[in-house]
This record gives sequence, structure tokens and C-alpha cells, in this order.
Amino acid sequence: MRYMSTLLAAATINNLIDFTTANNQNDHSRSINYTTVTGYFLQDEPTTNATTFNFTATNFGLINRTYSTDQSYDPRGKKSQWQRFAHQITELNRNSPHHVQYKLLFLGRHGDGFHNDAQAFYGTPAWNCFYSVIDGNATVTWADAHLSPLGLSQALNVHTFWSSQFQSQNQPAPQSYYTSPLTRCLQTANYTFSGLDLPKHHPFVPTVKELLREGISGHTCDRRSNATYIQENFPSYKFEHPFPEKDPLWQELHGETNTDQSIRSRIVLDEIFEADPSTYISITSHSGEIASILGGTTPPKLAPPMTKATDQYA
Repeated sequence: MRYMSTLLAAATINNLIDFTTANNQNDHSRSINYTTVTGYFLQDEPTTNATTFNFTATNFGLINRTYSTDQSYDPRGKKSQWQRFAHQITELNRNSPHHVQYKLLFLGRHGDGFHNDAQAFYGTPAWNCFYSVIDGNATVTWADAHLSPLGLSQALNVHTFWSSQFQSQNQPAPQSYYTSPLTRCLQTANYTFSGLDLPKHHPFVPTVKELLREGISGHTCDRRSNATYIQENFPSYKFEHPFPEKDPLWQELHGETNTDQSIRSRIVLDEIFEADPSTYISITSHSGEIASILGGTTPPKLAPPMTKATDQYA
């Protein structure tokens, strides 16, 4: 798993988002503009190598720096980098106009899945031409792929890292959780966050959102299981409403365009920002979907540390 920090993968991204709402009483047409707020996370730096970046060795990528609020909040220099950063976000929100919010998103990609292993085993050409459109082989199923043993260990390693961050940095925990409906993400979120010492008023109870899924293709790994299966295997998870019993989006041998994915990524991000007052939000998703979400920020980055989201009435 990989975590990327933006104040907006398996991977996770921290992203601080400035969510701005402009209100025009004469027009009910609205849009949200998301703008990256730079200078907080290494993932936003042009010198950061996305391939080799290790969030567990870099304090989630949080840049070691001072903030304008340090003098009043931590005059003796006793607070951790995350404590001072959290205070900075609080002050940004406190001093912003009513239509502006700053949020930190932890965008996490699922761990290694059986579909990843199958593609590596057969090779990408054979995978794309044949194996990806069947449910599996004689030994393993990759339709709605589950985590492999490697993926499970990756998620557990991130669990350990979160625990250490709480203890050493007093890092804020997510206040709300969202996940893709595909099993590999449902599992990743569970192994990452279940059992952590979380605030009682912000427990790990993720909401399953249809549009956080991977780019939709004819690959069977992108076809979700039915709602009954999800509810039986992840009974503490919540469903957005409505959430159909059967997958309404996957079609055999059909796929969505990049433009279509960008549109739905924008829709789901808008839904979260409009409905959720939380400052710290965890999203467990997929590499393609995370890239699509980040592509909707300005400027688009690998993991824009801090993003400004502007809700405007046109």
C-alpha cells in the first residue's frame, strides 16, 4: 500500500482541501472548484518521485516546517509537527469566509489483489485480451478480486503505522470514512483501521459509495459483488442511499471513457464535500480512481498536499 498526502496507494493520499462556497441567491446553479494548497506535503513537491516515495518513512509526507500559528499555539516548541499542522487547519477554517472549508483527505489505494497477481503471472497482453474477462482459473478467483496474502500484509503494515503515528505524533485520526464497493477496498479499509485506538465520537464506520470504484472496464475484477454479500461480510459498514442489490454500472465487455470517469469522480467528491462537515476524511479506493479524483484539482498533482475546494453558484 502507498499513502499520498495532499490537503486533498495498496496506497493512501493525504490531501488538504480548501472547500469554498460562493452563494448567489438569484441562481441555484452551483459548482465546486478544488484548488491545491501547496507547501504542506512532500507529495506536492515537483522533486518527489512517486515511484519510490515512502509515506511511512516521511511522517505521511508532512513537510517539517513552521506555520504562522506556531508562535501563539506552541511558543515553547513542544508540540509535534502533526499537532501544529492540525492547529493550522483549525485556524484556516476559523478565519475563512463561510463558503470556504479546508479538509484533509487520506486517499488510500487497496493492497495487492489476486487480479494484480494474475496480470503479473499471465502478462499484460494476455491478461487484457483474455484472462481479465473471465472470473478466474482453476486455483483462484479474481472477479471482484480479494486481497492476496501480500495485500493483507500491506494493509496490516499500514494499520501499524497509523497506530505509531497516533502515539508518536498525536496525529488526528479520520473523522469519517468512505470506501469503494469492491471487495479489495472493503478489506483494505477493514484491516487498516479496525482495532485502532480511535476517538469514540469518530469510530471506524465507513460508508460504501458506488462511484468510488475503479475505472469501469469489461474486466471482471471491476464488477462488484451484490449488496447482500457486502452487508454479510462487512456488517458494520453503511451504504449510501440508494445502493442497488446488483452492480448497476458494470457491463460485460464494456468500459467507461476517461471523461466519464472524471465526471463521476467529480460527482462523488462533490457529494462528500457537500454532505460531510468533517475536516479529516479517509477514502479507500483504487489507483485509477484516485488519479481521477486528483485530476480534478488545480493544478492536478500526484498527491496535492493541500487543496482548495470552492463551491460556487454560477
